[in-house]
Amino acid sequence: MNKNTPLPPHFALFVGVLAASTASPLIRLLQTEVNSLAIAAWRLTMASAILAPLALTTRRGELVRLAGKDWLLMLSSGLMLAVHFATWISSLAYTSVAASVALVSTSPLFVGLGSFLLFKERLSRALIVGMIIAIPGSIVIGLADWGHGSHRLAGDLLALAGALSVAIYFLIGRRLRARLSLVAYIFPVYATAALALMLMAALPGIPLGGYQALNWLWLLLLALGPQIIGHSSLNWALRHLPATYVTLAVLGEPIGSSILAWLILKEVPGVITVIGGVLVLTGIVVAGRDR
Repeated sequence: MNKNTPLPPHFALFVGVLAASTASPLIRLLQTEVNSLAIAAWRLTMASAILAPLALTTRRGELVRLAGKDWLLMLSSGLMLAVHFATWISSLAYTSVAASVALVSTSPLFVGLGSFLLFKERLSRALIVGMIIAIPGSIVIGLADWGHGSHRLAGDLLALAGALSVAIYFLIGRRLRARLSLVAYIFPVYATAALALMLMAALPGIPLGGYQALNWLWLLLLALGPQIIGHSSLNWALRHLPATYVTLAVLGEPIGSSILAWLILKEVPGVITVIGGVLVLTGIVVAGRDR
């Protein structure tokens, strides 16, 4: 960790995971009246609009100096983020919050493999042991809903597609964040994702307006909390911590999301879900020992 860093990276991870945990309950509240793709599109569009004044006034020079290959990576990262939100948010319409968030949180498997193959980043023993403990715990949370009929194959596949796409997003972000400030990175990426999602929603004729005032409030909270605070905190941590550890820490999100779903949506987690949560937390603690 860089000693000159004003904010401890592990604290940023904690804040990011806590904020991200509010996404699933908000999305489920919205899905009663708003299409999943529209939710994803507005989440990124609102976040981009909020960031635009800051990015264009303070980071314009940094953006202008970017090389063509950097813009290509930036656009690729944005498209992967769009795919992530399109698939994962859609999965919440088919399965429970606990199952969906648990399965999408298997991204460390893909990040660890990608970091080793692409960047030759060594996987420490602590990280490997942490993954061995945490990832099965995440899977256990998802399997807990199997007997209740809410855990469907379509939701599983969509959540896993969200895991793979967000892993690619983190791997690209790890490379770009090494030389870019946070705002200079996230604004073009969020804007690219927003445009892609708006097109994905508009082309099949999905309504993008006419919502009740309360739904607009949920969308705004989704953009401010999970996106601006949550994802941006994780992107900030990418500059100071390995991509594998950042995504492993995100495995704490199923715990927070399950608790909120219990309180807000009355989705009571079972004993198996609680056991899976304990495994996830244990894995995160073990993985963080070498940091």
